[in-house]
Amino acid sequence: MIYSFSNSGFRDPETGVYNQTYFMEVFNREWYRHLRDQQTLALLYLSPLLPGMINQPHLLDFFTGRIQASLLRTTDLLARLNQTLFAVGLFNTDEIGTQTVIERITEQLEEFSGEYRQHHGVGFDYRIAACLCQPSTEVKPEALFIEAEGRCIKAGNEKLPIMIRVQ
Repeated sequence: MIYSFSNSGFRDPETGVYNQTYFMEVFNREWYRHLRDQQTLALLYLSPLLPGMINQPHLLDFFTGRIQASLLRTTDLLARLNQTLFAVGLFNTDEIGTQTVIERITEQLEEFSGEYRQHHGVGFDYRIAACLCQPSTEVKPEALFIEAEGRCIKAGNEKLPIMIRVQ
């Protein structure tokens, strides 16, 4: 990937997706807009589970490319939170819409895993956790991030996406 100074403030240099700072700013703004408009939103956490993937940025680039390909709405937001964790913000969505996006992401990542297995002899694994929420004055946005990260980490070797509703 060729580094671009025009994107340096809000893009992750390895993958080209949004960085944590930009994602948090947008998510916070959207949280309060959804609170005002009484709309639901979802936060997905994705964690690739391939040994040595962190040392191979091109794999993370392919990983994020597949996720990006499954996000069809321009308002859906993908970001890298740290070395092993990615977040997707789905705004103005419901449980069915969130499940549809999870299915598209799963399909893309399964296809990528199959291609990777054919070329390298080893599969590619990942975890997904999703939190669906209608913002309220009782729930803070931080609670959604804590819950999603906890679910993604606790998933262990479970491959099935975990989706919960945060009230």
